[in-house]
Amino acid sequence: MATLEQCRAALDRLAQNLSSADGEARGAAALDRSLSCRITDLDVTFLGRLTGGTLREVTSVPGPPPHKAEIRLTMTGDDLIALVDGQLNFARAWGSGRVKLEAGLRDLLRLRSLL
Repeated sequence: MATLEQCRAALDRLAQNLSSADGEARGAAALDRSLSCRITDLDVTFLGRLTGGTLREVTSVPGPPPHKAEIRLTMTGDDLIALVDGQLNFARAWGSGRVKLEAGLRDLLRLRSLL
């Protein structure tokens, strides 16, 4: 089971990956949206903002998110690390229910190039 520190490090790597994206992925990362990432096995939620092509202002709170973010992810810590490291295909994980993504339709369409 992944630790809180490992999950935070994975989110930091994700922020770096987003900031170096180009082309269509860069456009998708340029959204300005609130984001939550609920890690079910650690009972913690990371909160942040996807803006300017990166993930910023990342904090963590125990339990479920205190408010509804515009983009919401739910998964285990191990799945978060595997996704960021490229060992888990997002589309397959999402399709099988291992990873949940909730967002508005317009945001889902823009985010597909990141996934």
